[in-house]
Amino acid sequence: MTTVEIDHSLSVHSIGSILANKKQIALSAGAKMRITGCYDYLQQKIKNSEDAFYGINTGFGSLCNTVIPKNELTILQGNLLRSHACGTGNTVPKPIVKLMLLLKIQSLSYGHSGVQLQTVQRLVDFFNLDILPVVYEQGSLGASGDLAPLAHLCLPLIGEGEIWKNDTETEAASDVLKRHQLAPVTLTAKEGLALINGTQFMSAFGVWCLLEAHALSNWADTISCISIDAFDARLDPFHPSLHKIRAHKGQVATAALVIKTLDGSEIAKQKKTAVQDPYAFRCIPQVHGASKDAIAYVESVFNTEINSVTDNPNIFAEDDLIISGGNFHGQPLAITLDFLAIALAELGSISERRTYQLISGQRGLPAFLTPNPGLNSGMMIPQYTAASIVSQNKQLCTPASVDSIVSSNGQEDHVSMGANAATKCLRVVNNLRTILAIELLNATQALEMRRPLKSSKTIETLLSNYRQNVSFMKEDRYLHGDIKKSEAFLV
Repeated sequence: MTTVEIDHSLSVHSIGSILANKKQIALSAGAKMRITGCYDYLQQKIKNSEDAFYGINTGFGSLCNTVIPKNELTILQGNLLRSHACGTGNTVPKPIVKLMLLLKIQSLSYGHSGVQLQTVQRLVDFFNLDILPVVYEQGSLGASGDLAPLAHLCLPLIGEGEIWKNDTETEAASDVLKRHQLAPVTLTAKEGLALINGTQFMSAFGVWCLLEAHALSNWADTISCISIDAFDARLDPFHPSLHKIRAHKGQVATAALVIKTLDGSEIAKQKKTAVQDPYAFRCIPQVHGASKDAIAYVESVFNTEINSVTDNPNIFAEDDLIISGGNFHGQPLAITLDFLAIALAELGSISERRTYQLISGQRGLPAFLTPNPGLNSGMMIPQYTAASIVSQNKQLCTPASVDSIVSSNGQEDHVSMGANAATKCLRVVNNLRTILAIELLNATQALEMRRPLKSSKTIETLLSNYRQNVSFMKEDRYLHGDIKKSEAFLV
């Protein structure tokens, strides 16, 4: 099995490869040296100094001026994990929990956090052994780090909390550690704070949403090509000369993809009766392209974030500095997660409009794409479903990043709400998949009504594969099943 060394920059793309190929990870010699050097410096600093260092020998939040005796520093760090593990709501999907582990390891590997090598190595063990803690979606304000979710993630290090046993059952972390012959970690000064400070909850959701966004953006393009031929739309709006004079990168790429995908289509070549097509077809490059550009921008922000140190305070051993700052604040992520949600919601919005046009009884297609309308409702109601989900996405796109609620007795007086932006962005992602699945269901139904004319080889091959899962609908049937199969086809 391939092992990836944690000693270099990760990217959304490389993380996708690690997950998809179930790669193991390991700390490099350089990472181990940095972690150990920082830890040793901190221990000497605490031993030789009477100064107060936030979260190292003081309380937390508004208790930052309460100095803790040296003989109680270990208790302080364990109590921090216990007291902050108060998440609620739905559990975080296991792939995202695994991402949280990876991103926390990456952040600690830079050697600015003061943790033991043993602690980071145990997180590596969790990742490699698929020991995935139970984490909850609600509880983080996205500013003083993702405190509550990261506390749930790291509590099993000290033998407490819960671990996923399978898809539905959990078990005590202490039992899992015993089974794998892993001793609980005894946390030292700063470690609890280093573990729960950071943006790894927001970052993990963002990375997962970006991986899904790329896939769904590609599907949106391909499915729109099926709809173009199914609606007998023109290819003029995709001509490269048109996009050369408004050269947004995503727009140009989308137009070129449509031309390539529909190359050789008999339907595309036939004479058109309509002079213009509705915007949902004609403006695919402009709308899909804008979403592509937004996804690319959001990815650039996350590529920076996942290679950053985001706990607090930070330790610079070579400069003999311990600095308390605000690298845990999730504002860069909150804003871009809101932006990503909007970009993906728009792909769903224009998709639903194409579905609506396909069932409207235009361009020689029967109303609701059924051979016998009236007796059969055909594809009437899936469009209702898509419209309902599009409306929900609009509601979910109300930005979380403009909100803030004061916490910790006013010490934490501006928060990002990036965790809420993250969880609702994932809901938009999942909703988009359903909306595109409904368009696919309708577009393939309409395309078959163009026979004997054929679409391009690319589209006909895709249609053949799709028909192994969902057949042409001659008369009304249970369509929930068809939608679910269509969603699965897009995974």
